[in-house]
Amino acid sequence: MRLVLGDRSYDLTTRPLVMGILNRTTDSFFDKGAFFGRDAFLQRAEQLVAEGADILDVGGVKAGPGPEITEAQELERVVPAIGWLRERFDRPISVDTWRASVAAAAYEVGAVMGNDISGFGDADYLAVAAKHDAAVVATHIRLQPRVPDPEPHYDDVVVEVRDFLVERARRAEAAGIPSDRIVIDAGLDLGKTWQQSVVLLRAHRRFAELGYPVLLSASNKTFLGTLLDLEITERREASHAATAIGVSLGCRIIRAHDVRGTRRVCDTIAAVLEAE
Repeated sequence: MRLVLGDRSYDLTTRPLVMGILNRTTDSFFDKGAFFGRDAFLQRAEQLVAEGADILDVGGVKAGPGPEITEAQELERVVPAIGWLRERFDRPISVDTWRASVAAAAYEVGAVMGNDISGFGDADYLAVAAKHDAAVVATHIRLQPRVPDPEPHYDDVVVEVRDFLVERARRAEAAGIPSDRIVIDAGLDLGKTWQQSVVLLRAHRRFAELGYPVLLSASNKTFLGTLLDLEITERREASHAATAIGVSLGCRIIRAHDVRGTRRVCDTIAAVLEAE
């Protein structure tokens, strides 16, 4: 299995990539806006790179409910930040946005991947990615970003999420995006109860069998906190456990806040998989 990001190609057979999270928001559920300012943002990026991040993922709007962030505000937050990163770090940059216009502006200044939690809800998203030879992440969500979904129902959550991801990946291919630039994400916590997210985590081998690189975004998420009755600041070890489970089941991109710990988990599992 290979993933192409810009002019780089990665063999994901045994060795996962770690995606470091860079929030340029004032209301992130995890950092509460601690890295919104330019200097703090760049210091955080430097830390993630030093700890072993393969990809830097920049987002200007949190996924959950909150005050409206306009397109202009998101552009103001994201586009300069990607420029700062391009000037300083030799790492592929992903833009965490569901707006095609923001993705396009991000690609113009150096981003090479669009991480879209809406499942390509913007009709122009895939055409923009294809035009810029960008990779895309197809994420399952039941409703849409920023909309509360407290009681989601599925007849079979694994089957329905799997079918959704297949349809979205094929839609991306039809738009002209090669399969080695398409990533799928089950969207843990996005329109799922904590129990449904646990079931989906266990089912990741079925998603990996689809043949696309699988992104796992479990870091510090609500389902882990509810499962173990942990506050956000107490979920590091649970996040590492989720990473180990996901990688063992075929996940090959791990989106993480704690890059150092996640890198160690991934490297340990890769060494075991490669041992003769």
